[in-house]
Amino acid sequence: MRPVVTRMFVSAATIAAIAAGTLAGATVSSAASAPAAEPATSTQNVSVLAVNNLGLSVGRAKNWQCFLTRSGFEPWEHNGHLGTNSWKAAQRLFNAQGFYGGSRLDVDGIVGPLTIKALQRFLNSYGFGLAVDGVVGKRTTAAFWQFNGVPVEDRRCV
Repeated sequence: MRPVVTRMFVSAATIAAIAAGTLAGATVSSAASAPAAEPATSTQNVSVLAVNNLGLSVGRAKNWQCFLTRSGFEPWEHNGHLGTNSWKAAQRLFNAQGFYGGSRLDVDGIVGPLTIKALQRFLNSYGFGLAVDGVVGKRTTAAFWQFNGVPVEDRRCV
């Protein structure tokens, strides 16, 4: 009779151990099976900065837009916010007047180092004496501010 009792005891202990292990396993597996957190960043394309006034006030940015219009490079915006269309117009002006340096600028509206170098060359043609380094520093923003300081009276630019 002893083997029967032992067998029952072992069977009961095995069942209890399996049940305990299954419960413990379920707890671990349910914690592990939780969905992974979404990444904080997206893999979508990054858009270009919508407005880049390079330190100009709205009024002075309007003056730049009007200067571009009067020069024959229509930015299609005269709102004092230098967006993509304004910078495309400036890039067309820089290309047409030879301020691009080694190779022509891509007319993409992106205000990158090559566009800044072209702007610096452009401002230097008016006597500002800037280093042509493609960096928007204090001297470049001050020169751009000063260049656009004269209010423009032009019906196209109101």
